[in-house]
Amino acid sequence: MDDENALKYLIKLTQDGELCTLKKELGGNIVAHFVNKKHFGKSGDTLLHYAVRHGHLDIVQFLVKDIGMDIELYNTDYKRALHEAASMGQGECLRYLITEGAKTPLMMACTRRNLGVIQELLSHGADPTLKNKDGWNSFHIACREGDPAVIQHLLLANPEVWRTESKTLGTPLHTAAMHGCEEVVSILVQRCVVMFRMAGTAVGSLLFMDTVRNGHISVAKLLLEKHQASPTAADVLGAQPVHHVAVTAQEEALEFVVRDLGVDVNQTATDMQLTALHYAAKEGHTSTIKTLLTLGADLHARDKKGRTALHMACTGQHAEAVRTLLQLGLVDKVDASGTTAQQLAKKPDVLKVFECDLT
Repeated sequence: MDDENALKYLIKLTQDGELCTLKKELGGNIVAHFVNKKHFGKSGDTLLHYAVRHGHLDIVQFLVKDIGMDIELYNTDYKRALHEAASMGQGECLRYLITEGAKTPLMMACTRRNLGVIQELLSHGADPTLKNKDGWNSFHIACREGDPAVIQHLLLANPEVWRTESKTLGTPLHTAAMHGCEEVVSILVQRCVVMFRMAGTAVGSLLFMDTVRNGHISVAKLLLEKHQASPTAADVLGAQPVHHVAVTAQEEALEFVVRDLGVDVNQTATDMQLTALHYAAKEGHTSTIKTLLTLGADLHARDKKGRTALHMACTGQHAEAVRTLLQLGLVDKVDASGTTAQQLAKKPDVLKVFECDLT
C-alpha cells in the first residue's frame, strides 16, 4: 500500500470507528509520531478532527492519551477538535476534550442551537461575552439563529450579555429583527427594557426599517406595538422604509407599509427626491414596479433632476423593467439636462426594447 492510500486507510478507520485496527496500524513509534500532527487533504483535518466529527469517543481518547495528539491543532478553517464537537453536537467528545483542557467554542455551539452542548460549555466556564473579529459575541449568534430556549439560557447564565454592539454598532436585537426571529425579539423587548428607555424611539424606528427591508412583517408589527417605531422615520440619507422595501423587492412588506400603515407611496427620499418607483426601477424589480402602481404610485413622477423611473431603469441597464414601464404607458422624455432615458441605454437588449417600441 503506497503512502497516499495508507493515509486514506487511516482516515477511513477513524471515521468508521475501527479502534482495534487503528491501534494496530499506529502501533509503531514512527507511524504514531507521523500522524501526531499530520493534517490531511485540503481541509487540513487531523485524525482527531475526524474522530470527533463522527462521535467516536474511544478513538478520541486513544489519540489524545496514547498517541499524544495536540487537542489545540486547527484545520485550514481554523477549527479545532472542540469546535468540531460543538458544531456536530457530539456532547461526549466535547466533555472529554474539555476535561483535557480544550478551550470552549461557545459560538460554534450557538450556530447549531444545541442547548445541551451550550449548557455544558457554560458550566465549564465558557465566556459568552468573548467577541469575534466582527465584534459579535455568542449572544449575537444565538439571536441570529433564533432559538428562544438558547436565548433564555444565555441570559440566565449572564444577565448582561445583551449589552453589546458589533463593530458596525449592531446589537443582538438588530440581529434578531433582521433575521425575522420574532420570539427572540419579543424576549429582548421584554427583558431589556432599560436599553429601549435609554435609546429612545429612534432605535425602534431603525429596527423597523431593517425588519421590513428583509420582509419580516410579524417582527415589524411587534416593534410597532412594543417599541413605538415610526413607519415613516428616515435614515441618514432621508430614505424611509417604503423606499428600502422597494430596493429589496419585498412586495408583501411593501403592501403592509402602504395599505396597512398608510404610508404615502409617492413619498420622496434624499436630496434627489426619489420615489419608491425610482428605486424599484433602478434595481430592475419588474414585479415591484407593478405592485407599486397598484398601490397608487405615480408612474410619471420625476426626481430633482427631472428623471423618471424609465431613466433609472436605463441607468441600471434593466431591459425587462424598461419594457414594463413603456408598456404601462410611461413615455420617454428628456430630463432637466436634456437627456432621454434611451440615451442612457448601453446594453444591446435594452436598446432593442426601444427599437421594438418604436416600430
